[in-house]
Amino acid sequence: MVKRKIIKIDETKCDGCGICVDACHEGAIQIVDDKARLVSDIYCDGLGDCLAECPQDAITIEEREADAFDEKAVEEHLARKTKASSAPKPPIGGGCPGAAMRQFAPKQAAAAAPGSAPAASGLGNWPIQIMLIPPAAPFLKEADLLICADCVPFAVPDFHNSYLAGKILLVGCPKLDDLQYYEEKLKAIFAEARPRSITVLKMEVPCCGGIAQVSVAARNLAAPDTPIKVHTVGIQGAEIACEDVAS
Repeated sequence: MVKRKIIKIDETKCDGCGICVDACHEGAIQIVDDKARLVSDIYCDGLGDCLAECPQDAITIEEREADAFDEKAVEEHLARKTKASSAPKPPIGGGCPGAAMRQFAPKQAAAAAPGSAPAASGLGNWPIQIMLIPPAAPFLKEADLLICADCVPFAVPDFHNSYLAGKILLVGCPKLDDLQYYEEKLKAIFAEARPRSITVLKMEVPCCGGIAQVSVAARNLAAPDTPIKVHTVGIQGAEIACEDVAS
């Protein structure tokens, strides 16, 4: 143990956005239980590259007793992360026929009056999971894409009319899935499909911010001229924020 400078994360300020994870070149920070946490003292060099990236000012530098920074351990740690993120993802369902690509004209959706028949679906593509959609899927080509956290349709009662109509749907869970994989997949999709526009739908809960983060990052790298808009939905279904994100 040595007395040295090292980062300190104030969990009362941290909203779990995950921006600091990418800002830390040593891989010393991870999101755990919706909060940024220092993985190990030996991975933190104490230089504080992550400080300026935190929108909540939740990260500071303190001087305390800590294990010495270990550059070799950092290299091994980053190599493990790279290997894990680049490992082939097995097909979900073992090549299930339900994952076969389909494109169809969505029915004209109309709001249903109380007691009447349900409104028509606005869905125009299958599959819808980000993990299952190949970048070369024909329905993606020059389309208006809707990248949606998978909880949103359950909260928004008029989801098909309000957001889905006329768009190609890509669904994922930023809490349970691999965000680094999502970013690489979306970069490939944007580069191949050259979409007309990108709309991101996320919930207000902190862990949901990751889907917007990786969508914007992928757009900036693969299709910087494509307009992207991020909508934030409250847990009771009302839209609480909408932002046009510049490249």
